[in-house]
Amino acid sequence: MVPPIGRHALRPEAAAALTLLLGWILAQVAGAAGAANVLVAYNLTWKSTNFKTILEWEPKPINHIYTVQISTRLGDWKNKCFHTTATECDLTDEIIKNVNQTYMARVFSYPVGNGHTTSSDVEPPFTNSPEFTPYLDTNLGQPRVHSFKSVGTKLNVTVEDARTLVRINGTFLSLRDVFGKDLTYILYYWKASSTGKKSTKTNTNEFLIDVDKGENYCFSVQAVIPSRRTNSKSPESSTECTSQEKGIFRELSFIIGTVLFVVIIFIIVLLVSLYKCRKARVRRSGKETCPLNDA
Repeated sequence: MVPPIGRHALRPEAAAALTLLLGWILAQVAGAAGAANVLVAYNLTWKSTNFKTILEWEPKPINHIYTVQISTRLGDWKNKCFHTTATECDLTDEIIKNVNQTYMARVFSYPVGNGHTTSSDVEPPFTNSPEFTPYLDTNLGQPRVHSFKSVGTKLNVTVEDARTLVRINGTFLSLRDVFGKDLTYILYYWKASSTGKKSTKTNTNEFLIDVDKGENYCFSVQAVIPSRRTNSKSPESSTECTSQEKGIFRELSFIIGTVLFVVIIFIIVLLVSLYKCRKARVRRSGKETCPLNDA
């Protein structure tokens, strides 16, 4: 006759296995509960200008921390900004490796207890970012006028290419180095006494335009990538103006200064000559008044 099962204690091996199983189940439940209480990141946004690229998100952490991962479409995920309480992560060093590649990022939320992250085999919640292709999506920074010169009926304006963090053989590239002929500059110009604007384009860095002689002109420049469907233009540069009056004043000042210098030299020479003549007359007059020697 088989004795009732309930009257016999479990063997030590079975009890140990059961304890381990229950512990594992409790750990999973605790981990899931901790993850459920964590706020998931949202509003993931790429902020990028001239390839300087930062991923931002919300909310500010309360009882959790974040870890960011970035990958190309191949799925080669890399950890960045590991266990951070910040809500942004600089990913420039990854995206500049190949600015024509398309990147994805995701932000994991890890629960924190007693100042330490809760260890669990359960994958923490995460949120995926939109895709980001640096060559197509980075904003163009505000350009800067390097120099300008107005002579007669010609105005020459040179634009300075912004430097980027993209490197080849340790050398930082400019926007022109990266985009080549895809980069165009627009010059907006107008008479200082008028509000009517004109514009002209170049795929180099220099403008040479016809203007009315003796007129002051103001202008600004803008960088453009015509091949882009969106996000194709930079902000306009600060406005610069020529000043014909200043140029004329400088020329007149030079002429007047030259004339004054010649006049001063003439006066000095004249005074020296007069002094010498007077001195000579005094000597001659002294000789004439001297008594004759006795014979």
